[in-house]
Amino acid sequence: MAGVFAYESSEVDWCEDNYRHSETVVEYFNTMSSFIFFVVSPIMLYLLHPYAKERNLAVHLVWLMMIFVGLFSMYFHMTLSFMGQMLDELSILWVLATGYSLWFPRKHFPAFIKDRNSFSRMILAVTVVTTLSSFVKPTANAYVLNCFALHILYSLCVEMRGCTDQRVLRLAKVSIGLWALAISCWISDRFGCSFWQKLNFCYLHGIWHILIVVATAHGSTLIAYLDASFEIPYSLPDLQYWPKDSWALGLPYIVLKGTIKTRKGC
Repeated sequence: MAGVFAYESSEVDWCEDNYRHSETVVEYFNTMSSFIFFVVSPIMLYLLHPYAKERNLAVHLVWLMMIFVGLFSMYFHMTLSFMGQMLDELSILWVLATGYSLWFPRKHFPAFIKDRNSFSRMILAVTVVTTLSSFVKPTANAYVLNCFALHILYSLCVEMRGCTDQRVLRLAKVSIGLWALAISCWISDRFGCSFWQKLNFCYLHGIWHILIVVATAHGSTLIAYLDASFEIPYSLPDLQYWPKDSWALGLPYIVLKGTIKTRKGC
């Protein structure tokens, strides 16, 4: 059992030279770049709170879990241990599952699913089975996760077909562009390592960390905006950017301009 916690017990080894910058951190840049999760996640929790308060406070689970993704990513790249790999990959799986449960459009539910609670239970069951099966061939986990991401991208494109709002379309284009750039870094680091070693630039996986967090901030805000437009249209959701709406670059978030109708329980 102790072997799964041992340094370099994982079969996965990224392109960055091991122990190059530290005697105790295997992949230094990959480890340090994971700090981006701890920077962006609290900001997004704060920015999306008005939407979460009106729609469902469970929305906060996405960015709370992203903090754990960052923590487990740091642990994995610091040790390259098998346990680190599994925690890193499974935390991403559960973030995706949470997003599916919260935001997958009701009109696309399978015919035998009648409401979101039933859909969430189905997603939970699938995620538990996927979690258990991930231990069968751990080296395939990353590819399975990227397949889930492709399905989310496809679903997003389907939802955007009837959209004419230029601000929303711009956010969609930026989200897809960031994801494409991020996945290109991931693939290039994984399969083009010899080329990057010749250039003495083995940091694409660390760049992937930065790009995928920013892409997630854009993509999740876009999905949440579409969800708000359908589920709470009376709130008149709109898009803005932090720290300044007029800036070309920033983190997108939702503002609710309509009358708030938050339900209060006894």
